[in-house]
Amino acid sequence: MSGHSKWATIKRKKASTDAKRGQIFTKFAKEIAIAARDGADPDMNFKLRLVVDKAKGVNMPKDNIERAIRRGAGLEKGDLLEEITYEGYGPHGVAFLVQVVTDNRNRTLSEIRRWFTKMGGSLGEAGCVAWQFESKGYLAVEPNGLDPDTVFEVAVEWGADDVVVSKDLIEIYTSPEAFQTVREALERRGFELDSAEMTMLPKTTIALEEKQAFQNMSLISSLEELDDVQAVYSNLDISDELMAKFEEES
Repeated sequence: MSGHSKWATIKRKKASTDAKRGQIFTKFAKEIAIAARDGADPDMNFKLRLVVDKAKGVNMPKDNIERAIRRGAGLEKGDLLEEITYEGYGPHGVAFLVQVVTDNRNRTLSEIRRWFTKMGGSLGEAGCVAWQFESKGYLAVEPNGLDPDTVFEVAVEWGADDVVVSKDLIEIYTSPEAFQTVREALERRGFELDSAEMTMLPKTTIALEEKQAFQNMSLISSLEELDDVQAVYSNLDISDELMAKFEEES
């Protein structure tokens, strides 16, 4: 599933400079507010620190971040937000998890269902595909002349489960418990992290023909465009070649 993680990383980097920056900030504000419910200090609240770092990575203004933290901590008024994960199937049996933060679950459900139906998929009941995924820490390092073996050795020494090396990205997967330890070890060694987040990794993946894969990739992109959607996970196996071609044609 490294292909999908890599695709998401590329899309985030592109989003940091595109015309939809305001939408990206809105998504992060919601995620920050949810995380801040467990404490307003990023140094004491790991989940909050993680999302604040991601927001800074797309150049979200400091004032926006602080306002979202105050809202989540109950220091500033705002609509009640809730986290929901929807499950379903994309075209050709691909499993989907859609994580949202919303102040109107009826609106959000209607929008998500509309896209599943339009693209030839269907929403399912809670639990219908969640068993096919597991929570993992995900870190990505751009090689930039680095020795991949050194990155591998540091990551594994501090508890990483897997390291996937490609031409333009080194991807590291950890258990949720080891995520912060591995992250700090990489940062101490001076490795610049392109991405650091918790993700849902499929236990097995599905490889489809190009046309069928593009149908699912279009569904992923359409869902990610919705304001309330924070993340979309699937068990689609996306090759580098398919990723590049889809980006060119999109």
